[in-house]
Amino acid sequence: MIGFIDYTLLDKQVSNDDLAIFCEKARIYHPATVCIFPAKIQRVRKILGEEIPITAVVGGFPIGSNDSEEIRKDIISAINLGADEIDIVIEPRESEDYPNEIELEKLVMIREVSKGKILKVIIETPLLSERKIRAITRMALAVGVDFVKTCTGKRGPCTEDVVKILSYELMRHELTFGEKLGMKISGGIKDKNAVMRFMRVINEEDEGIIHEKRLRIGASSLIDNLETI
Repeated sequence: MIGFIDYTLLDKQVSNDDLAIFCEKARIYHPATVCIFPAKIQRVRKILGEEIPITAVVGGFPIGSNDSEEIRKDIISAINLGADEIDIVIEPRESEDYPNEIELEKLVMIREVSKGKILKVIIETPLLSERKIRAITRMALAVGVDFVKTCTGKRGPCTEDVVKILSYELMRHELTFGEKLGMKISGGIKDKNAVMRFMRVINEEDEGIIHEKRLRIGASSLIDNLETI
């Protein structure tokens, strides 16, 4: 289970001591990546070396930026600082025609700028209807993102219904286009039981998604809680 985790510390005011503790725990348990703000990349890299990939959260968090130029610069900066993977919020709009060409253009730009790096797009499912969840997921997958992520967890939790929807859309995309893309479940996932519930839902749709290259779990406290099992 730990091998699926994006071990997360998204506190811009975190002390160097707490950051060092976080990195030491990552070194011990070896999650899939550590997930941090770009400003912390160089310090984390100095501690961890190349041992564990670094995911940078860019373009606003938890509120995604609507400024495409700002997003472009943030991605380039994070990559230049040493990010291996990019997490970014596609901020929902309160519009009946969401998502439309605005989101498509943004997604195309994000994919082009992050070329060569793993890209995870956060679609903030707690703010969307099922129709809009399916629409933005299909759009993101068509553009070629590596993972569609459920939510930041700051505006609502991940749910089994959403995980079922995304699992189905990944299966649909693979059947249609032959691409095995992934999902990142995030938002209030704090213990083994929650993870197992979500994995059962995924398995019912497509057991092939439960693979280290296709599934990630975004969590800050899950590793700590697994220690007590």
